[in-house]
Amino acid sequence: MKADAVASIDEPARRTPVHGDWDVVVLGGGPAGLAAAVSAARQGARTLLVERYGFLGGMGTAGGVTNFAGLYGRRRGRIEALVRGVVDELLERIDRLGGLNAPQDGLQGRIRVRSYDIAAYQCAADGWLIDAGVELLFHALAVGVAMGEDEGQGRRIAALLVETRSGRRAIRAREFIDASGDGDLAHFAGAPYELGDGAGDALYPSTMFRIAGVDAARAQAAVGEFKAIAELMDNAADRYDFPRRGAILRPQRNPAVWRANVTQIRNAQGRAADATDAVEFSAAEVEGRRQIVEYMRFLRAEVPGFERAEIAEIAAQVGVRESRRVVGEYRLSGEDVLGGARFADAIGLNAWPLEIHLAGRIEWGFPRDADNAYNQLPWRMLVPLGVANLLVAGRCASMEHLGQSAARVSGACFVMGQAAGTGAALRAAGRFEVAELQRRLRAAGADLDDRAG
Repeated sequence: MKADAVASIDEPARRTPVHGDWDVVVLGGGPAGLAAAVSAARQGARTLLVERYGFLGGMGTAGGVTNFAGLYGRRRGRIEALVRGVVDELLERIDRLGGLNAPQDGLQGRIRVRSYDIAAYQCAADGWLIDAGVELLFHALAVGVAMGEDEGQGRRIAALLVETRSGRRAIRAREFIDASGDGDLAHFAGAPYELGDGAGDALYPSTMFRIAGVDAARAQAAVGEFKAIAELMDNAADRYDFPRRGAILRPQRNPAVWRANVTQIRNAQGRAADATDAVEFSAAEVEGRRQIVEYMRFLRAEVPGFERAEIAEIAAQVGVRESRRVVGEYRLSGEDVLGGARFADAIGLNAWPLEIHLAGRIEWGFPRDADNAYNQLPWRMLVPLGVANLLVAGRCASMEHLGQSAARVSGACFVMGQAAGTGAALRAAGRFEVAELQRRLRAAGADLDDRAG
C-alpha cells in the first residue's frame, strides 16, 4: 500500500558525534570542489572534502562526461587556454597517467574540448588532493546542517550533518563551500535558490555511456561532425525512438571506444527530470538506460563501423545539467555571456557559449564578439544571500537560467572553485579582501584577463 504523502513519524532526539573541526569544509568533489579544496589547503587552511561517492570528479566521472569543456576560448581571434591555475596541475597528472587526449574542436571550430579517461581522472584527483594536504571523507551523504548564532552578518553554519558508513556525523568548520552541484548545503542552511527556468522546466539531463568494439576508421567516415550523425538519425526516425535530434558521438583516446551523449530524460509531464525529487530522479535512471538500449539498436543496424559495437560502460548516475541555483550577491546572466561581461571583482573567465538543452534539441548562443568569445566571472556570484560563512561554486552558483547553461561546464567550475577555496581560506583567517583574493589567484596562475594580471 502506498504511504500517505503527508504522513509522518516522530524520530527520537539524538546526539550526533562530531567527526572533527576544520578551517574549510568543501561539499562535493567535482571540478569546483577539487579546485576549492586544493586552493584552500594551499593557502594554509586545514581542509576537508566530503564526497557522496567513493571517488572524485563529479559529473565528469560519476556522470560519465569524459571531457573538459570551457577550458579554451577565442581571444584576439585565436583559440587558447583561458582557464588556467590549479587546473593545469590536474591536467598534467591525468596526462602522466596516459589518460588525456589532445584538444578536439567542434561546431566548425567554435568550441574546443579535452577528453580524458575516467579512471585516470579518478586516480589523478586522489593524488592531487592528498599531495595538497586535503583530508577526504568518501561515502558521506549530506543530510542537513546545524545552524549557529546570527552575529550581525547573517546566519552561520555551525556544522554539516552527514550520513556515513560509521553512522551520522557532524562536521564543524569556520567556512563551508557548497560544490555539491545541487546546492544541497545552501538549501539545508536556508539560502534562497531558484530551480530550473522558473516555468517548470530546466536544462534536460542525460545518461552518458561509452561504446566499445567500434571500427574507428569506418565510424569516423560515417559520423564525422555533429551534422552527419543528425542526418543519419533523421533518416531512421520512423524506425527508432529518439528523445532528441542529433548526438555527440566521439572517439576516446582508444579509437575503438567512443562516448555517446544522446539521451534526454523527461518526467511524466514531459519536462526535464528534477534531480532534487527522489522519486522522479529514480525513474530518470531507468529511463536513461532504456534510451541507451534503443540507441545501440540504431547504431548497430544503421551506422557503419558500429555493427559489432557493445556497451562498455553506463555512467553511475544520470548526468544533471541544472537543478538548484543559489541566489547570491550577483547572478550571472545570459547577456553577460553573450556580451562578454567584465567585472571589477573578476575571479577568472568563462569561455563556453550558451548551451541550452530544450525538449528534443540543443540550441547554442555564442558571444557577439567572435574574436573575444569569453566573459569574466565575478566573486559575488559565489556569495549566497543570508548565510555568512558559506560560499557556493560550480553549477549551483548564483546564475540565471541562461547564464548557467554556459558557466555550468567544467572550465568555469574550476575557476569558481579556485576562487572559492582561496577566498574561504582568507575568510577563515580574517584577512579577506577582493583585491587580496585577486592577487593570490594571479600568483597561482589564474587568468583574470584584467590589466593588472
